[in-house]
Amino acid sequence: MGIFSRISDIINSNINALLDSAEDPEKMVRLVIQEMEETLVEVRTNSARLLADKKELTRRFERLVKQSSDWQSKAELALSKGREDLAKLALIEKSEVNDIIEAIESDRAKLEETLNKLTEDIELLQLKLNEAKSRQKIIVMRTRATESRVTVNRKLRDNDVEMAISKLDYFEKKIDQMESQIEADAIGNSSLHKEFDDLEMQDKIDQELQELKSRISDTSKPDVESESAATSAKK
Repeated sequence: MGIFSRISDIINSNINALLDSAEDPEKMVRLVIQEMEETLVEVRTNSARLLADKKELTRRFERLVKQSSDWQSKAELALSKGREDLAKLALIEKSEVNDIIEAIESDRAKLEETLNKLTEDIELLQLKLNEAKSRQKIIVMRTRATESRVTVNRKLRDNDVEMAISKLDYFEKKIDQMESQIEADAIGNSSLHKEFDDLEMQDKIDQELQELKSRISDTSKPDVESESAATSAKK
């Protein structure tokens, strides 16, 4: 009765409710699966043994049916030979055999009923096992995801992480300041270079202007001298 009671408890149990109420669902579903697998092995072993018993009963039933038929034939033979006393004894033996046959038939019917119920229980138990295994995969994934989130949250609340982030902020500000200084220096150097370039350009322009004036002055001198000479000749 123990095994049938355990099967009934497992089949009638609500796996979801068991897992929802468990402190450690992953461990709970592992234990449930282990219990189901062990029970299935035991039930199938029992079923195999009952099937063997059924076959043995069937063989015994067939032997007894043959014996009953033999005693019937013997009774008929004895009666045909005028041996009513032997016929009566044969019929008594046949009656005793028939009583055993009836008992075996009753046992076979009960055994068949038990086997049918056991087959149904095995099918239901297998369905429960499949459900538990399916739930196990989901629970394992959810558990691992939750553990990862817990680890991340702890890290985020960790002072070392906060200090590291603060240091990163500090270094970023320092780098920003250095980059700004470099840009400012670059702008200052550019302005200084431009001023010197402007001065050099001014000198160049002044020099070119002076040279242009000199050329123009040199070009106009012969014309003046020619006019002076013409004036002297007229006089």
